[in-house]
Amino acid sequence: MTKIKIKPLLEAGVHFGHLTRKWNPNMAPYIFMEKNGIHIINLYKTASKIDESIQALNKIALSGRKILFVATKKQAKEIVSKVASNVNMPYITERWPGGMLTNFVTIRKAVKKMSAIDRTKQDGTFETLSKKEKLQIDRLRAKLEKNLGSISEMTRLPGALFVVDIRREHIAVREAQKLNIPIFAMVDTNCDPREVDYAIPSNDDASKSIDLILSHVSNAINGGLSERQKEKDAEEIINEKEAMKEEINKNQVEKVDNTVEEVKTNEKKKRVRKKIGTKKEE
Repeated sequence: MTKIKIKPLLEAGVHFGHLTRKWNPNMAPYIFMEKNGIHIINLYKTASKIDESIQALNKIALSGRKILFVATKKQAKEIVSKVASNVNMPYITERWPGGMLTNFVTIRKAVKKMSAIDRTKQDGTFETLSKKEKLQIDRLRAKLEKNLGSISEMTRLPGALFVVDIRREHIAVREAQKLNIPIFAMVDTNCDPREVDYAIPSNDDASKSIDLILSHVSNAINGGLSERQKEKDAEEIINEKEAMKEEINKNQVEKVDNTVEEVKTNEKKKRVRKKIGTKKEE
């Protein structure tokens, strides 16, 4: 992992917190000072927390589990969808579907409904419907795609959540807490860091700040995925070698068996010839 540098964090405005009157006292350990009525975040602690978070995220990615990104605020939507897509992870950038985690079975049913609609379009059934029915189904499909499109490949609960603004995404945080799913989050000075497992004290309102933090996160996940792929490739090579060894051993056994059979056959022929020779002499 690369060491987190302070200068880029400073340039991206990661240190700007909220107004002092809106602060959460539990953020006190991460606040450096107050300036013009705004809290300034201690970037050295931010760097330390980023490092701690990306190491944990790297391990989760290496294990093969999914990390669900959650960010519905305007300035984070596009950044999160881009980053999550690049690392092939699910994300929610529209309204959080209530029960997304705690009632995952129902959510999966909605995803299956979306897949069923796609199948009707592929097998031609869709074309047999009336114009009105087609319109209704298209609207339903568009709605499902908007809310669930990015999680259609998520067949089980995620290994972790990464949240931008835990106050805004409080429902997602509560659901993850109930299921003991690790929560990683950008936590501003108006939030309670105790609500998440890995809090990164940072400005969660500025797009530059969000972009920089997520670039570190995506690099860590990519590292874990690459390592996992290398392990898979190495395992495949080992399995191939084992299969080759077994094939060689099998061939050797067959050769030995064939040789033994050949010897037995020759011995049998010799005995027969000997008996025939004896009979002729008599």
